[in-house]
Amino acid sequence: MKRNLILILLGVSFSAFAQNDALKAKASQSADQIEDKVIAWRRDFHEHPELGNNEIRTSEIVAKHLKSLGLEVKTGIAKTGVVGVLKGGKPGPVVALRADMDGLPVTERVPLPFASKAKSTYNGQPVGVMHACGHDSHTAILMGVAEVLSGMKKDLKGTVKFIFQPAEEGPPFGEVGGAEQMVKEGVLENPKVDVIFGLHINAQTEVGKLTYRPGGTMAAVNDMQIVVKGKQAHGAAPWDSVDPIVTLAQIINNLQTVVSRNLDVTHNAGVVTVGLIKGGNRSNIIPEQAELLGTIRALSKEDEKLIIDRVRTIATKTAESNGAIAEVKIPFSHHYPVTYNDPALTNKMLPSLQKTAGTGNVVLEAATTGAEDFSFFQEKVPGLYFFLGGMPKGQDPRKTASHHTPDFFIDESGFKLGVKALTNLTLDYMDQGKK
Repeated sequence: MKRNLILILLGVSFSAFAQNDALKAKASQSADQIEDKVIAWRRDFHEHPELGNNEIRTSEIVAKHLKSLGLEVKTGIAKTGVVGVLKGGKPGPVVALRADMDGLPVTERVPLPFASKAKSTYNGQPVGVMHACGHDSHTAILMGVAEVLSGMKKDLKGTVKFIFQPAEEGPPFGEVGGAEQMVKEGVLENPKVDVIFGLHINAQTEVGKLTYRPGGTMAAVNDMQIVVKGKQAHGAAPWDSVDPIVTLAQIINNLQTVVSRNLDVTHNAGVVTVGLIKGGNRSNIIPEQAELLGTIRALSKEDEKLIIDRVRTIATKTAESNGAIAEVKIPFSHHYPVTYNDPALTNKMLPSLQKTAGTGNVVLEAATTGAEDFSFFQEKVPGLYFFLGGMPKGQDPRKTASHHTPDFFIDESGFKLGVKALTNLTLDYMDQGKK
């Protein structure tokens, strides 16, 4: 009797595996069939980019597509965000998939027939607008995943929540937005999300490859403002001043010791970068105050606290030693947590990525000091964020244009792998359940 029970259980198990393999084969075929459609969506979005919190046209196209698939669709989340809910025919977990939709204030130089010629204003300045980070491809890929999974609705063991997010690059100054605002508005509830997956295309990773990292994979980011207040004087009589320019210069030099002398770089990298210096308006006037803006990056909460504490101490004490005052604001306007891939989830889902792309094409990658507000979702539920190759084969990643630049370029032949990877992660997670 015991032997018969074991055989029955094995039979049920093999049947379940066979059913999931059949679903994935069907999904792969569907992804092949809609490849041209995904590319067409991406080209349309690329030609018509929109800045954060202004993705009106993009969100309308996304919502229309999701509604055409029969999904429950909500719009206007975190201003222009769209969420579609696909309820499978069988009980199971709720899997969220996320894509970001916003472009950047960059003027495109790539000679494409669908190159952006869009113009807008950003923080009061006239700018060109470009999808210089690949969010157009993320949106198109997730629209493709929605189409593939909706075609097998009755066989899905759970629910899929498609999250199309605005303002990943940050909302306009003075506004709220992005993943943080979506979380605040309940995007991970009703139905409650169990796990979230997301991808980012990478212009320095060859097409056909996926890269991943468990734990801290992208850095926490804080912007900083340091204002040094001194005493104004004639440039011919500096002894009458408390010079904020000299003081700020000393602070900038001293900040270079934070990473080199305070951070244990054998564990994690860190960054303290000054990107703007402002002070004075005439060559022969020592001004009353000077200002810098910069960015702080860290790959753990502990390192983030250490760096911020050291920046505050260095700025205030250096100013004090010169008789000046330093006012430090960290964060000044925005903060993203560490993009942290849950190690257990990453280990559990790694075979899914390997079967999709081929084991040799799934590469453990070093952490990056770039930042992603996908991290706000990961603070609430376990998440896995990975990278999709977008560099043409045979090119040198050291010579290809990087993200956020006018010459940024993506090879569209990699999109199909993105559709398959997100689809298979969903199917495999549902098949394994929440355990």
